[in-house]
Amino acid sequence: MKRFMDDKDFLLSTPTGEKLFHEYAEGMPIVDYHCHISPQEIFENKRFETITEVWLGGDHYKWRLMRASGVDERYITGDAPAREKFQKWAETLSRCVGNPVYEWSHLELKRFFGYDGVLNAQTAQEVWDLANAKLAEDDFTCRELIRRSNVRLICTTDDPADSFEWHKKIAADPTFDVQVVPAMRPDAALRIERAGEYAAYLKRLGEAAGIEIKTFDDLKRAISIRYDVAHELGCRASDHALDYVMYEPATPEEIEAIFEKGLAGEQVSEHEMLQYKTAFMLFVAGEYERLGWAMQLHFGCIRDNNATMFAKLGPDTGYDSISNYAPADQLAAFLNAVNETSGLPKTILYSLNPYDTYMIDTVMQCFQQAPVAGKLQNGSAWWFNDHETGMRQQLTALANEGVLGTFVGMLTDSRSFLSYPRHEYFRRVLCGLIGEWVEAGKYPADFETLGSIVRDISYNNAVRYFGFDLPLEA
Repeated sequence: MKRFMDDKDFLLSTPTGEKLFHEYAEGMPIVDYHCHISPQEIFENKRFETITEVWLGGDHYKWRLMRASGVDERYITGDAPAREKFQKWAETLSRCVGNPVYEWSHLELKRFFGYDGVLNAQTAQEVWDLANAKLAEDDFTCRELIRRSNVRLICTTDDPADSFEWHKKIAADPTFDVQVVPAMRPDAALRIERAGEYAAYLKRLGEAAGIEIKTFDDLKRAISIRYDVAHELGCRASDHALDYVMYEPATPEEIEAIFEKGLAGEQVSEHEMLQYKTAFMLFVAGEYERLGWAMQLHFGCIRDNNATMFAKLGPDTGYDSISNYAPADQLAAFLNAVNETSGLPKTILYSLNPYDTYMIDTVMQCFQQAPVAGKLQNGSAWWFNDHETGMRQQLTALANEGVLGTFVGMLTDSRSFLSYPRHEYFRRVLCGLIGEWVEAGKYPADFETLGSIVRDISYNNAVRYFGFDLPLEA
């Protein structure tokens, strides 16, 4: 029997896997090219009062598990004391055998707090005291957590109407050597179905761009202006949260009429919404090609399913689920249309539904093009899939249908400064899987080549793919 969370063997079942992880992957730096942490908190070097604040505040992974364990909402998002919330989490965690959050939580306790035990109801006080004592140390700030994790670059998630104030301040701060750059998420400009909210957003975007938005062409010009500002600050990627990748073409006249309704705060039909979103996505895809950015498309999610709790808590509070609708014909038609108009930018496709994996792999291979290796990517196993099973499935499908060695690897997609051990978790899964293939005789034990593949997936491929100003690691 292996020891729990053994530093040598965890998720590694073969000597080859162990060698690949410890000699090639383990020490590689991190490029976190998609996350939701706050650039303001990084600039201000935020401190955390308790383990509850840094661990449970905003973490809907944990909130979902607590609800499923019968914990009252008062101890999750309510006004219960921090110590009581932590106790409820410790009690919940002990029941979560097989859940990746169990493994992530203990990796975080080991890596940041030096705790090698097991968190449960009986040890909660011990962990509470240890973690809070560490958090009280002078150097235990969010910047130090980033440094300790060997992070070289972070892409935050930002709206084109944002001021980018905190990115500018971080870039001008000589005391912090980790790059923090924006990644554009123009979802608010896409949501024409939100009537008055959409119209109010256009006003804010116009103010940020220094123009008045009266037409769809004005909107496109505002987006271009703000994208150019973001590019100067190091932005090299966008991100879009879509229900699915749609393709419903329309004439310029039709789009202008739809836009006018949205600008006036009027409700558009579903067909008009799809036409508008298609036109918007075709435009921004051209912008990404112009700027050399990567376009990230996240889809396959049904958000805010529980209307009662959405009314109480708002979005991103643990009430989202997997969608089973991702039409391959529309995805292919959209990529083809972009390819024929502006040319396809580098594109990463993420579906929340694991059943879409092979569909994505086969569609994207129709549009691969030199000189970019892996110009289209099947993104890292995402959200409900970033566990060992999901990662193995995504990696295996990509290996079966494409070139695994061009994969850009892991991201945290997190709001927590303690999430960086997810990169270790991913690298262990990657090395474990490749190790099994080698020892089954499916690939030679050529460690020069294998080591290069593992290093590249862990770090180098992301640096090359996004064009970040970072050194490669040999």
